[in-house]
Amino acid sequence: MSDAKMLLDASDREMSAAYMMWYRYSRKPAAVIGTLIVLSAIAMAVFAPWIAPHPKDVGTVVNFRARHHAPELAHLFGTDQVGRDILSRALFGMRVSLLLVLGVLGISVPVGTVLGLVAGYFGGWVERVITGLTNVMLAMPPLVLALAVSNLLEPTLTNAMLAITLQWWTWHARLIYAVSKSVAAEDYIEAARLSGAGPLHILFREILPNCVSVISVKTTLDAAFVILLGATLSFLGFGVKPPTPDLGSMVAAGRQFMPDYWGEVLCPGAAVLYVTLGFNLLGDGLRDMFDVES
Repeated sequence: MSDAKMLLDASDREMSAAYMMWYRYSRKPAAVIGTLIVLSAIAMAVFAPWIAPHPKDVGTVVNFRARHHAPELAHLFGTDQVGRDILSRALFGMRVSLLLVLGVLGISVPVGTVLGLVAGYFGGWVERVITGLTNVMLAMPPLVLALAVSNLLEPTLTNAMLAITLQWWTWHARLIYAVSKSVAAEDYIEAARLSGAGPLHILFREILPNCVSVISVKTTLDAAFVILLGATLSFLGFGVKPPTPDLGSMVAAGRQFMPDYWGEVLCPGAAVLYVTLGFNLLGDGLRDMFDVES
């Protein structure tokens, strides 16, 4: 009976903690708006082939009779220099940006997390090697390194992911290293070690759960920076290769026709703003929900 009561008390505490996190999150209108923006951006990217008014304009379509059309009912943001619908291409460009986020963070977050855990827990020469490598990589500006890699390789989405990922894992490694270093000094970690728990158990069952909140906040905020960096690479000509629509390359192509044909820049630029704003608001909401310090 006492065991059942203890289980009920533990369950009540977990529910209470979950409720408090949700309460802090829901009390932030900006966080709720950010969540809706991110979900809507994902939905638009996934269902782009069905909701885009002119999905065929994503490919190598040329219609010079319709070039530089002003915004109208058939083309809400007008057409570009070769007559393609700008809104349709922006929707597919949003898909490219989110795939870039998925690829970069899907690799850099696990790599950085594991290296940070190992450095913080083992210490010694392992810590010195990992932190030294991290500091060397952090000494190089992300954009400069990404431009160097992109300049050596063919401009594709995969190479853009590689260029950004080469430096992005370092931020997560440093963050998780600081958290794991602090947690590894706790008494319950020493108790787990004395009870016979192995390093893998301590790393992934004892220390990693304490890092979930900061990983979630950091990953969400990083998504916005990855989108901006990917758009910058494409804007400079080192991103996704045409005719694949990309928000940065669309802005670069449309700027030469400003201000007469403002829709060619406004639509992809607004798409970048929309997605990055959503991820930033969502990250702020998660930070408040987990009560993570800035």
